[in-house]
Amino acid sequence: MPSVLVVEDDPSIRQSLIEVLAEHGYAVRSTGDGFGALREITQTPVDAVVLDLGLPDLDGGDALRMIRGISSVPVLVATARDDEAEIINVLNAGADDYLVKPFSGGQLIARLSAVLRRTGRLPAAGPAGAPPAPAADPLRPTLVGELAVDPGARTAHLAGRELRLTRREFDLLAFLAHHSGHVVSKRQLLSEVWREPYVDDQTVDVHLSSLRRKLGERAAAPRYLFTVRGVGIKLVAPR
Repeated sequence: MPSVLVVEDDPSIRQSLIEVLAEHGYAVRSTGDGFGALREITQTPVDAVVLDLGLPDLDGGDALRMIRGISSVPVLVATARDDEAEIINVLNAGADDYLVKPFSGGQLIARLSAVLRRTGRLPAAGPAGAPPAPAADPLRPTLVGELAVDPGARTAHLAGRELRLTRREFDLLAFLAHHSGHVVSKRQLLSEVWREPYVDDQTVDVHLSSLRRKLGERAAAPRYLFTVRGVGIKLVAPR
């Protein structure tokens, strides 16, 4: 699953980009400013960046140059600026492609797939030119060992017993169940479950601790929720 960082200050546009990318099988993180993008890239590498130029703290062109100073990650610029001279300058500064708003979701996916293929970051899992395969339906019930999670009904049962979860605890458990067997970073949880820019890692830790109690386990003796030090958390069936 290729990972993409969306850098877009408009919340509605950012959410639309996240939804389109997620529907096509990308793992998506997001931020609304240039310095946030630099932090994300240095803390957890991604396979590509979708970058707006009209950012509140840095001009997108300057942000691109700073990204290029620390990473060779492919960058697809997606902006309303359509001046030819600026497009040329941005491409010369290191952008891998340039999309002018408004554009369709299909065009975004096609351009991003092409960039990832050129840079060798897109798995060869389909015909040439095809986008990544769509992710499994996030509303489909998931069974992990004796843990059954039904996102559509918003219910979770452990060995037939319904778990009493808060709204956020359920969202967190459902996301982990949807990605069962895979390590999920705290940054990804903050981006995909909380979808709020100013929530810290400790919030995730608190909710994970509460989930563990309700699953009848401890961090020192996990059964379902395993911490991979320095990487993230994964939900797996007990052995």
